[in-house]
Amino acid sequence: MEKFSRSVLSLVLFMLVLLVTEMRPMAVEGRTCETKSSEYKSICLFDANCDSVCKVEPGFDGGHCHGFFRRCYCTKPS
Repeated sequence: MEKFSRSVLSLVLFMLVLLVTEMRPMAVEGRTCETKSSEYKSICLFDANCDSVCKVEPGFDGGHCHGFFRRCYCTKPS
């Protein structure tokens, strides 16, 4: 029973860490439009890979990994 309690506690703690890392402040100086990449098909692990794929997509100037499912989102100033 104690192993089960520790497992559940570890899972809850892990989920809280993920939630906190996703709650970052928005940029104040200007608006940035984010759209899920149509070209990046796999799990997004590195921002640099996402950024380079997004720069090839028309109209976008960069990108980053975001969200619980780690998707690539392309960015452009609005």
